[in-house]
Amino acid sequence: MSSSSLQSQHELTQLQAHLEPLRQQLIEHPLYAALQTPQHLQRFTESHVYAVWDFMSLLKSLQQTLTCVQVPWLPTASANTRYLINEIVVGEESDVAPDGSRTSHFELYLRAMQQLGANTQPIQHLVDRLWGNEPVLEVINTLALPAGVQVFLQFTFELIGRGRVHEVAAVFAFGREDLIPDLFHGLVNRLHEQSSEKVSLLKYYLERHIEVDGDHHSHLASAMTMELCGSDPKRWMQAREAAAGALRSRIALWDGVLSNLEQR
Repeated sequence: MSSSSLQSQHELTQLQAHLEPLRQQLIEHPLYAALQTPQHLQRFTESHVYAVWDFMSLLKSLQQTLTCVQVPWLPTASANTRYLINEIVVGEESDVAPDGSRTSHFELYLRAMQQLGANTQPIQHLVDRLWGNEPVLEVINTLALPAGVQVFLQFTFELIGRGRVHEVAAVFAFGREDLIPDLFHGLVNRLHEQSSEKVSLLKYYLERHIEVDGDHHSHLASAMTMELCGSDPKRWMQAREAAAGALRSRIALWDGVLSNLEQR
C-alpha cells in the first residue's frame, strides 16, 4: 500500500472515531423505546419519510457530479466512483416491489405509509411544489413540516448547494440510513406478527434496505470518500465536520419525533 493510501486510511479511521459518539447517541436514542404501537409507527414514518427522500437527493447530487448526465457524454471522475454511484442509483431508484414490479425506495416507503394509515399528504405536497420548479429551500422554509424535519432538510440542501463533493460523499457514507438499530427492526417484526396487513410493506422496505444498502454499499461509499479526499487534510477536516453535522441534524429529527409522540 502506498504512503498516500496509508494516509487516506488513517484519515478515514480518524473520521470514524470522531463520529462514533454521535452514532451511539443516535442508535441509543430514547425514541426507539417509545415506539410501541402501529400509531407510534405512523407518527415515526411521517417524519422519517423526509430522510428517505433526502437520501435520494444526496445520491443524485453525487451522480450529477461524479458521472456524466448530459449530452454529449464525456468520461468524468474515476471509473470506480462511476460504478459505485450507478450501482446505488439502480438499487434505490428501481428496486423490486413485493409484487415484482419496479419502484424506488421512496415510492415503496410511501406505499408502506399508506398501508400503515400514516398521513402522506405533507410529503406529497412538498414533492408537488418541487414539480412546479420552486426552489427547494424556499419550499422547505415555507411548509409546515413536522418538528425537526426543517432543520434536517435545510442542512442537507445547504450542504449540496456548497458544491463540495467530498462533503456530500462523507454525509452519504456516514450520516444516513445505517443508523436504525436492531431495536426498531424488532418492533416492526413484532407488530407484523400482530397485524401483518398494516406493517408488511414497511417490513419489506426494511428488509430490502438491509439487503440493498448493507455492508457492500457502505464499504463502497467509504472508499469513494477516501478517493475524493485523498491526502488533503483540509478536505478530510471538511468531510469530518459535514458528517458530524449530518448526525446532529438526525438527532434533531429524532428529538422532534419523540416530542411529537409525547405531546400526543
